[in-house]
Amino acid sequence: MPETMQWLKQMESVVGAKGFTSAGDDMAPWLTDWRGRYTGAATAMISPANTRETSEILKIANENAVAIVPQGGNSGMVGGATPDDSGHSILLSLRRMDQIRAIESDDQLVICEAGVILQNLHEALADEGQRFPLTLGGKGSATVGGLISTNAGGTQVLRHGTMRSLVVGIEAVLPNGDIFEGLAALKKDNRGYDLKQLFVGGEGTLGVVTAATLKSVPALVDRCVAWAGVESTDAAYQLFQFLNSRTPQSLEGFEIIPASCLTSVLRHIPGTRPPLEESHSWHVLIEIVRDQPEAQDPRSIIENLLAEALERNLIEDATLAASEQQAEDFWKIRDSIAEAERANGPALQHDISVPVPGMAKFINTASPVIEAKFPGTEVAAFGHMGDGNVHFHVKAPAGAKAQEWMRDYSTQITPLVHDLVIAAGGSISAEHGIGQNKRTELGRLSSDARLSMLRAIKMALDPKNIMNPGKLVPLASSQSGS
Repeated sequence: MPETMQWLKQMESVVGAKGFTSAGDDMAPWLTDWRGRYTGAATAMISPANTRETSEILKIANENAVAIVPQGGNSGMVGGATPDDSGHSILLSLRRMDQIRAIESDDQLVICEAGVILQNLHEALADEGQRFPLTLGGKGSATVGGLISTNAGGTQVLRHGTMRSLVVGIEAVLPNGDIFEGLAALKKDNRGYDLKQLFVGGEGTLGVVTAATLKSVPALVDRCVAWAGVESTDAAYQLFQFLNSRTPQSLEGFEIIPASCLTSVLRHIPGTRPPLEESHSWHVLIEIVRDQPEAQDPRSIIENLLAEALERNLIEDATLAASEQQAEDFWKIRDSIAEAERANGPALQHDISVPVPGMAKFINTASPVIEAKFPGTEVAAFGHMGDGNVHFHVKAPAGAKAQEWMRDYSTQITPLVHDLVIAAGGSISAEHGIGQNKRTELGRLSSDARLSMLRAIKMALDPKNIMNPGKLVPLASSQSGS
């Protein structure tokens, strides 16, 4: 205890009273993950105000072999920002580092700190006639550092890519306290490995992202959001190919939704209404945008294309949002699916990806395999058809008790889903990361080459394993613990 008190007091002296707490009540909201699956403990929660303080904290931690768990908005899906239950970790909150350092509109760049909340970034850029082209349901709590560390996706990946594609530069603190200064937006930089990309998707296991230079794009002139009913996932994919071939620079959203998910949303989410009068087996949410005044009006584009799609029997019916509010109402249905499914009963949720051309086939073949193997279950598969990301929910049989069913079947159903994903040439994590939730499965399903590279990078940069131990990097067969 005396030794612990010594390094803890050193850390407290670095950040001051505003950046330090060891009170259980203060830390409690941040010790359980967003989904409520993992709860840990920490010696203290430390909130540095700048990169220098972060560096000093990591130096002290490294010298004393103290585990550091970086955390942003605590809105992750895989327990990647939750400490273990030993109580020996320091929870390092980046929320105080919330400054937007510069907006360079002419160059379409923004430099911001790790604790900047996504919604605040959107609003700041909007004031400058710019837009950050990544959004997701948790934009009111998700932070830039967390989005980078998990390589977040969202609904605009089709046109703009994941977070990895939007990061131009990174400032980060290494486990020994050294500062990696890589914020410069260089078009050409041929100095070997792209070191900044090690931190994108690194989940805080190699260091702490403190700031980033991100791409922005011109603010939208306008957009048109449409809702279509289709008979199958195959028809949805054919519609995607048709629209994408005609509008490669303006198709920004293409989401598929089964009838069961729409029903859940209408039942559980107040203020939602069915976009179409008739029922359909599958639904598609489409967004066409214009960000240059001289470009063609998106409403006329989608009107003409959907009329042609109807003639080709690619769709059964469609409607266009008549106002911005109705466009938001359409998106609210899509964004509320996870919430509605939780209210509908227990389910095992899988964030997976397959090659885009194989997404329809995967849903069509994997769903009946699971439902046949586990009678009474029902699969709800929805997601981003334009990038192959499937949210594959396996719902428990009617009347099942949530805790018991999840305990008894998670170790049977999830590995089978992942086996089917790998057989389809896909990934067991599309946009949520690995965290502690998928670490064992990553180890089971990865090649020796992938595993050896992951472990070698981790060992080279963090030999004392102080950075977010127990997350992302699978254990070697000879190892135990975290």
